[in-house]
Amino acid sequence: MSLEVDVYPPVNGNQYVVLSGRLDSNTYQQLDDVLDPLLSAAHPSMVLVMELGRLEYISSAGIRSILKARKLLAPHGKVLALHPQAQIRKVLDIVQALPVSDIFATSAELDAYLDKLQRDMLEGQ
Repeated sequence: MSLEVDVYPPVNGNQYVVLSGRLDSNTYQQLDDVLDPLLSAAHPSMVLVMELGRLEYISSAGIRSILKARKLLAPHGKVLALHPQAQIRKVLDIVQALPVSDIFATSAELDAYLDKLQRDMLEGQ
């Protein structure tokens, strides 16, 4: 099985990427190739939302791609996961690829978090 990566135009400075299929040693480079230009052009407070609802499998190579994105955005930005299936969420939790607070089961939870993040940033300026 392959990986499909769909990139959506940024919304309020937040970049959305939808992953479908398998993120493993055969497909991680495809994700890296898509993320590299996005991350190199990222503004300092970019939020990368990875929609994982259609991701069926993730291996250690796939986890490394997520960790790489997180490391590149770490100074000011964030990587968030949305709608991970139970088995994907468990892997993310076990290897601590993302903090539990950065994994969202619903779009409503994510939207509330992003609203709060934006308010905090505006108040901090």
